[in-house]
Amino acid sequence: MKIKNFLFLFLGFLFTCNVVCAVDVQTDQSSEFDDSHVLWYEQPAEEWIEALPIGNGRFGAMIFGNPTNERIQLNEDSLWPADDNWGLADGGPEDLEKVRQLLLDGNNVEADSLFVDKFLNKNIVRSHQTMGDLFIDFEIDSTSNYRRWLNLETAVVESKFTADGNSVNQRAIASHPHDGIFIEYSTDSDDGLSATISMNRPDDHGHQTATTFVENETLVMQGEVTQHGGEFKGEERPITHGVKFDTRLKIHHTGGEVIYHEDSIELSNVQHLTIYLVSNTDFYSDDFQQESRSHLHEVSEISFNELLEAHNEDYQELYNRVDLSIDHEQKTQPTDVRLQQVVNGADDVGLEEMLFNYGRYLLISSSRKGTNPANLQGIWNRHIQAPWNADYHLNINLQMNYWPANVTNLDELNMPLFDFLDRLIENGKQTARVNYGAGGSFLPHATDLWAPAWLRSTTAYWGASFGAGGWMMQHYWQHYLFTQNETFLRERAFPAMQEVAKFYSDWLIEDPRDGKLISAPSSSPENRFIHENGEPVALTLGSAKDQQVIHEVFRNYLQAAEILNIESEWTHKISEQIEQLRSGIQVGSDGRILEWDREYEEFEPGHRHMSHLYAFHPGNQITYQKTPEMVEAAKQTMQYRMEHGGGHTGWSRAWLINLQARFLDGNLAHNNIMLLLQKSMAPNMFDLHPPFQIDGNFGLTAGIAEMLLQSHEEGLIRILPALPDAWLSGSISGLKARGNITVEIGWKDGKAIDVVLSSPVEQTVDVIVNDKKIQAHLFPGENLQLLD
Repeated sequence: MKIKNFLFLFLGFLFTCNVVCAVDVQTDQSSEFDDSHVLWYEQPAEEWIEALPIGNGRFGAMIFGNPTNERIQLNEDSLWPADDNWGLADGGPEDLEKVRQLLLDGNNVEADSLFVDKFLNKNIVRSHQTMGDLFIDFEIDSTSNYRRWLNLETAVVESKFTADGNSVNQRAIASHPHDGIFIEYSTDSDDGLSATISMNRPDDHGHQTATTFVENETLVMQGEVTQHGGEFKGEERPITHGVKFDTRLKIHHTGGEVIYHEDSIELSNVQHLTIYLVSNTDFYSDDFQQESRSHLHEVSEISFNELLEAHNEDYQELYNRVDLSIDHEQKTQPTDVRLQQVVNGADDVGLEEMLFNYGRYLLISSSRKGTNPANLQGIWNRHIQAPWNADYHLNINLQMNYWPANVTNLDELNMPLFDFLDRLIENGKQTARVNYGAGGSFLPHATDLWAPAWLRSTTAYWGASFGAGGWMMQHYWQHYLFTQNETFLRERAFPAMQEVAKFYSDWLIEDPRDGKLISAPSSSPENRFIHENGEPVALTLGSAKDQQVIHEVFRNYLQAAEILNIESEWTHKISEQIEQLRSGIQVGSDGRILEWDREYEEFEPGHRHMSHLYAFHPGNQITYQKTPEMVEAAKQTMQYRMEHGGGHTGWSRAWLINLQARFLDGNLAHNNIMLLLQKSMAPNMFDLHPPFQIDGNFGLTAGIAEMLLQSHEEGLIRILPALPDAWLSGSISGLKARGNITVEIGWKDGKAIDVVLSSPVEQTVDVIVNDKKIQAHLFPGENLQLLD
């Protein structure tokens, strides 16, 4: 069921043939691009949000494709200001008790204020930063016949145009096996190409952050991340220094000549040019400058076609694991034109399919073994001070980044997330002990490269998210469920889950109203309700999201302990506490699930977060099998949010799509895919919050997978559970179900006609296909065909 058309084979041949082949033939292909795998345009990018991304997990770039004044904006995932050791918040266990008493007394406004003063008072703000820009300024008078494209099947950005009557071709890759960015230019002009190559980096509030120079025929940009301190509480903070970097560029050329200036490289009448770009930072290595020198010397001895071949082999091993093909009318227009047509009301199934593939491309390009996890912008950030710091938000955004990993057969891309969380958990032990008088580890709502584990905000509704740690533990547990890797469970997942479970075990208090265990204080991320005195407040006693998360952490922790045959004082204690714990699933008088501990008036009924539906998605405490009556309450909750404007940000709309897939409503999910395209897509298909925020891209990919395959209900797999009418016929191969089961599906006229399951171990699962339940017995090494 692997679908690879003739076009892909032909493009593969083009990319590995000689330079003349690439220049002379590709023009004829521009109108025949695969409309599900190629983003293409008839003009260069004018704005950053129109440029095309490449990345190898750590090192990435945005390619503008400008034929006369090319800009390639550079990024590296460790470019952050330093951890300045400001220490923990001032608040301690005695302050926590005061906050709790205020809440018990009904003084929520005062509780918010005290919590901000004692536990959010550091207000540390650090931002991921751009590496800077590579500029290639050509001596060209006129251009025509312009095309540029990103091929998702090969992870190559290319442009082709006619310059002063001659053909020019540009190709760019970010190679994981050779850890660099490599760019090739070629032309059939007898006069070749003439250009000036330079690099620079934006200043930070007038402070120079990098220097550029030429040494040994190499263009070098060296610098250090800084962050202007600004003013806080009437005091001017000093500039914070940070990660140092060393970026080096070398060229190989045929024809013409190269002149090396003090801080630039001049090309004169060059026929063929290969640019080798590498970078290292002192986050990854103390000897980063020498490593850059050695690495550049090594890779610059390799031809572009050899680099491309290794790049394709490495990338396609991941990308080709899943193949989605939905029958649709092929579109021949450029991507931005197609997007505008959708905005105007047209259908474009190929564009939806492309977005599914694009999410996988972006995750492969921003999260690889040994790198940092994908941040709010993946790795693609043009700012010194990015929106929301391009950091790690743990109240939905970081989680959504990794929703597609397991289900789209990219399990290993989770490793940067777990590496980061392991550090965060270690740092959070001090926060738990000093600030809250608890054992285990506390994880904050937002953090950065250095994984500080204290809250940072000036308001309780932004900064106080107590379920963040528990939500992140879901990813450890889900990774085990998908992979069935017991070594991972024992050595990584269980130790992490235990630290967070221990914190919640100590954190809970008894609610004097009913004796149930509750989180106090508690909040619903970034949302507020109207207090009885008429003021909007954030903190309460046992919000739905916090209670649901803690219940899930306890349940998964105990299940993991049982699998590993572990029994301890903590398993005994938590076994008792989970019975006393309020579930967080309470239905109000109007049939909706309560967001807080009682029926408060909502300050923002159409809020972008849908945290009180955590138990339905991404959790599985509410399911059709176990609690069908609660599914109906969850549905009314979602509908109420939507009726009042919920889903107005890109990532929020993506969350809605996942929820609607869980509700088995394919047409509603599809309507929101269309709304996401119409309202929240940039020309380069980046998701817009606005501005750019990559979680919506990842969330959409996960949502489409959820529409085609579900396995969150224990022992049950649903085939095409939310197939919309717009996807009448098609196929999908390579998706993963929990239990480490690989699934292939073919469907026609809205019904599955071909379902194949495979498993590395013997197991039995129930499968719902075409509204019938089939018991499937799986054996290692055998593919089970469910339908004749």
